[in-house]
Amino acid sequence: MPKSRIRKKADYTPPAARQPAAIKLTNRAWVAPVMLAMFIIGLAWIVVFYVTDGSLPIDELDNWNIVVGFGFIAAGFGVSTQWK
Repeated sequence: MPKSRIRKKADYTPPAARQPAAIKLTNRAWVAPVMLAMFIIGLAWIVVFYVTDGSLPIDELDNWNIVVGFGFIAAGFGVSTQWK
């Protein structure tokens, strides 16, 4: 009986290594100044309200001036999420 031929297997070749995708960082130089400006405006709004006994910045808002000040501060924190 004839011997069967031995098949020669191809050597294992690993797949080509993928190049990692380059991370594109957009220019977000505006984030830090806007964030700090929001914090400072909110703090200044609240301080002015307390120092003037509620007559400034907007007299008609009365105690809602505090909410406006904290709104500016919250907006600053919202902008800070865009910082990379």
